[in-house]
Amino acid sequence: MSSDRDLETKGIKAVLIIETLGKPPEHLVETLNDIINSIDKEKGVNVTSKKVNSPVPVKEKEGFFTSFAEVEVEVQEIINLAILMFKYMPAHVEIVQPELIALTNNGWTDIFSELTRRLHGYDEIARILQLQNSQMQKKLKDLGVEVKTKKEEKK
Repeated sequence: MSSDRDLETKGIKAVLIIETLGKPPEHLVETLNDIINSIDKEKGVNVTSKKVNSPVPVKEKEGFFTSFAEVEVEVQEIINLAILMFKYMPAHVEIVQPELIALTNNGWTDIFSELTRRLHGYDEIARILQLQNSQMQKKLKDLGVEVKTKKEEKK
């Protein structure tokens, strides 16, 4: 007996563009290769090809370089691609195959649950940073250092 999950599209092929910025330029290539190796080790993911582009200088930031990699992957299920997006934050994602992806309500639930879990994590980090910022500003004021907020700087 087959389940509704058996109706979902499997074997999805996609291209991810991963960008880096920093220095020295050789570090960017090493970092991109490390990221690609990590992607290939993800559950339900297979890197089928990769192309790491040579770093180029950033015009606006002297001494900094940028590079990117084109990474073709095949994922078992769409949730695997969603996890790659949340974890590695590619600059671009293109689904190459198939043209039409079937997804059950359970598949959508998995994706939205992962999205919600990640958003809650980011919200928690933002709240902690806001609290720490507030505490540091108070300590600086206690030391007699004038601290301007962004709103005060704009005036």
